[in-house]
Amino acid sequence: MNMTRKNSIRKPMRAEKKEALTAMVFIAPWVVGFLVFTLYPILSSLYYSMTNYNVLNPPSFIGFENYINLLKDKVYLKSLTNTLYMIVIGGTITIIVSLIVSIIMDNRKLRGISLFRVFFFMPTLVPTVIACVLWIWMLQPTTGVVNTLLGYLGITGPGWIASPTWSKPAMILMMIWACGNIIIVNMAGLQDIPQSMYESASIDGANFFQKVRTITIPLLRPVILYNSVTLIINILQWFAEPLIMTEGGPDSSTLFYSLYLYQNAFQFFKMGYASAMAWIMLIIALALIIFLLKFLKFGESE
Repeated sequence: MNMTRKNSIRKPMRAEKKEALTAMVFIAPWVVGFLVFTLYPILSSLYYSMTNYNVLNPPSFIGFENYINLLKDKVYLKSLTNTLYMIVIGGTITIIVSLIVSIIMDNRKLRGISLFRVFFFMPTLVPTVIACVLWIWMLQPTTGVVNTLLGYLGITGPGWIASPTWSKPAMILMMIWACGNIIIVNMAGLQDIPQSMYESASIDGANFFQKVRTITIPLLRPVILYNSVTLIINILQWFAEPLIMTEGGPDSSTLFYSLYLYQNAFQFFKMGYASAMAWIMLIIALALIIFLLKFLKFGESE
């Protein structure tokens, strides 16, 4: 009897070990891929950030000298300021505009609303290079579409991307134009808000703006948090647009963080310096996201 019981116990244990081994075999490619293509580059960049490395010669350890030099680099501080401007000013404007558009298009009673939804989403399908060339043409100081339309209103249009003052607002216009993904996410969040809450508010005499302030915005906070976080990450990674449209000019007014990082790594061959910039970018992103989560309390239901 004892032998029978032992055999009956061993069989499930063997089956469990076999299942565990099978599972390990299936996840092994992902583990190897993560270790080789993700974890190793991350740790390597941390090491290179503390070295003087120009790709052509072996890295030499210099400690935190790259990080100290970054604080003395006026061009780096300029790129950081430009990026923070886009996050604080451009990101805020983009989130507000996309939210207003989403609330308007959520009204199913409006005629042709489906056409407007397609209209706002289509810019996200345009390849980046084509979009940049299109906006370069639209923002020409004398022959551009934007300044031509402003001229019909009696307004003299600025130089846009040719002006250090107006180059970043021009980038903000382009960012708003391409915020279709944010609008789609907002509209998905609006679909989850029960219509009964709006009906109850109407019975209590609430107008449209009161409904938005007391119902829509509080219940849409998790969606606003998601859009804010993804937008911050996208702005920190802005590279193709300033490279194609302005190459960081004029007067470094559109020299954003990722573009300057690219220049240090692949034009100046200062790979250790660029690695230090990448780690500071990570710290900045974490700090901004924690600020949104903790201090602004986005995503918390009331």
